[in-house]
Amino acid sequence: MKNLQRAGLALLAVGLAAVPFVASDTLVQFGINALLVATLTQGWNIIGGFTGYPSFGNSVFYGLGTYGTAIAMAQLHLPFGVGLVAGGVLGVAFALLFGIPILRLRGPYFAIATLGLAAVMSAIVATIGFAGKNIGLILPLFRGDTLFYELSLVLLVAATGTVAWLARSRFGAGLVAIREDEDAAQVMGINTTMYKVGALALAAFFSSLAGGIHAYWITFIDPGSAFDPTLNVRMVIMTLFGGPGTIFGPVLGSFVLSAVSEVLASKVSTVASLFYGFVIVLAVVFMPKGLLDLFQGFRHSGFRYFAQNMRRFRL
Repeated sequence: MKNLQRAGLALLAVGLAAVPFVASDTLVQFGINALLVATLTQGWNIIGGFTGYPSFGNSVFYGLGTYGTAIAMAQLHLPFGVGLVAGGVLGVAFALLFGIPILRLRGPYFAIATLGLAAVMSAIVATIGFAGKNIGLILPLFRGDTLFYELSLVLLVAATGTVAWLARSRFGAGLVAIREDEDAAQVMGINTTMYKVGALALAAFFSSLAGGIHAYWITFIDPGSAFDPTLNVRMVIMTLFGGPGTIFGPVLGSFVLSAVSEVLASKVSTVASLFYGFVIVLAVVFMPKGLLDLFQGFRHSGFRYFAQNMRRFRL
């Protein structure tokens, strides 16, 4: 059974890799956005789904990766590969530097601190001349959607593979123990500080690389778009919708909501802006453990699944 699942996943990856060669330019561009957002949700899944820390600051890592790549290419005239590494290093370094003090907070205090951090970083970058201040930076133009699509796919596969490793590793078990009861995890001998900082660094790594790829793809960045707080809201909603703490739930949630949002945005922009609000309400009430749990529960219990959820979670 496992070999069959692996073969199916390999065929799916090959099929996704072939999209740029058979699909329209519009579909490829949508695919790049969807793959990058899915990578961001997997990054949030590591710190929010497995570790249980509701971060609203992952957009900071995305923005730092964006600016690290852009500064390296536009100001220092370095190649894209070097800029991408620079952005990744910048994001991870920030996570390691601020991880220890911020991760001492819990629950809503941690969420508020990370949200404030995102706002502060945007204001700081807007005052730095080398980073283009409020005007932003223009990167060298490169017309090659196929390259960005394949890079985004590789990054998503790497992020999903890392989450799959977490789900089966001792490190991942430690993160889940922290999520369930951090005090009990400490009593069991788990170095909770090291585990939490490690999880935040992993989330920062994938988020910053996604930001670097996106920066070169669109060739222009500014503080408002790089540190957009609504991006973090989308990460949270898509992860919750697909299934937090699972391997493929965040990816499924990202693809489904990205597709639906794209269709709504092309027809009625007002409806699209309200869409995520309705999604989060429906997800919390009817399927608080995500789409994957919905599929499994509905198969066993039918429509009783929804009533069972409402009783179990006292909604």
